[in-house]
Amino acid sequence: MSSLDIPGLDALKAEVCALHAELLRWGLVAWTSGNVSARVPGHELMVIKPSGVSYDDLTPDKMIVADLDGNLVEGTLSPSSDTAAHAYVYRNMPEVGGVVHTHSPYATAWSAVAQPIPCAITAMGDEFGDDIPVGPFALIGDDSIGQGIVSTLKGHRSPAVLMRQHGVFTIGKNAKAAVKAAVMCEDVARTVHLARQLGPVARLDQADIDKLYDRYQNVYGQQAAQQPIEPQGVEA
Repeated sequence: MSSLDIPGLDALKAEVCALHAELLRWGLVAWTSGNVSARVPGHELMVIKPSGVSYDDLTPDKMIVADLDGNLVEGTLSPSSDTAAHAYVYRNMPEVGGVVHTHSPYATAWSAVAQPIPCAITAMGDEFGDDIPVGPFALIGDDSIGQGIVSTLKGHRSPAVLMRQHGVFTIGKNAKAAVKAAVMCEDVARTVHLARQLGPVARLDQADIDKLYDRYQNVYGQQAAQQPIEPQGVEA
């Protein structure tokens, strides 16, 4: 039970805790690496994983609440070593509600050779709307990684960045969206890598990427079904 009097905070801690299981489920992390965070709506706070705790041992009450300068606000454990990076993203990208970090193998391999993943398949056009870019190399310990994430992704369609020789960071409107972006990043990283073993890989035409991205972001799924349906053949 949270000691902070913030409606919905306990539910958010439970959601962030549960989303870490998705990183394991999709093979995006090993041992205790990786983390998920979520902005606390209406407050200059975030919820993030504690440092070095086994995924099997994570519980909602072990989640850390930190402010957007990375300072511990609530929790008995040390916050993730990536807290400063997450905090910098939230401070500088107010539209972001969730941040995820993984060392998923295929995407991290692209980061190790400092190569962006070209938008060569329709799934990339849908989710990323562009190549997945490479961000600068930075060491853990301060907000340098966060600065690299923001400088790379601001004004970019992609919700994922390959931080050079480090791993993947993804952003989203909420933590679940950021986790989805991390899953999709690894999926397309693997597919494009396999394709390159068969031969040269051509990037999709930009006009086609634009159409794919617009359809997926604005039409795909249940979005159209959520619009009110006007009765047919009845005079208003």
